[in-house]
Amino acid sequence: MTDPVPLARLFAMGFDHMIDNLHTRLAERGWRDVRPAFGFVLLAVRSGPRTATEIAALLGTTKQAASKLVMAMDEAGFVSHAAHPGDSRAKLVGLTERGERLLAAVDGIYRDLEDEWAAVIGSDRLERLRTDLTTALRASHDGQLPPVRPAAE
Repeated sequence: MTDPVPLARLFAMGFDHMIDNLHTRLAERGWRDVRPAFGFVLLAVRSGPRTATEIAALLGTTKQAASKLVMAMDEAGFVSHAAHPGDSRAKLVGLTERGERLLAAVDGIYRDLEDEWAAVIGSDRLERLRTDLTTALRASHDGQLPPVRPAAE
């Protein structure tokens, strides 16, 4: 009998599967200028504008790397910069309408992908999986879900 595949490896395979399919389907729908790293910034600013320093901390990267990524996203029209009301040196990064449309497309594709998994394992089991993962993650992070971050390089 073979040993079971470690959960960490299964999670990594599942994540890769979802992200690869997400970007294939985004491209099929006309979103050809979206890089995988954009998703981490979009998630960071989804709930409201943030500074490049805050984005860098959430991504676990340098401010320079975060600023370069944000600049590429600004040039693509997904985010914009505004003056920070409390710090004249800082800029706030927020979603544009195009960024909001991209997030809506991503949410729809994720629903489709989850529906495909539900067709294989059953929607009740998929919801149990979601509930169990949420419970385990909250238990190890003081009741909160941790931020989504890119893999360490």
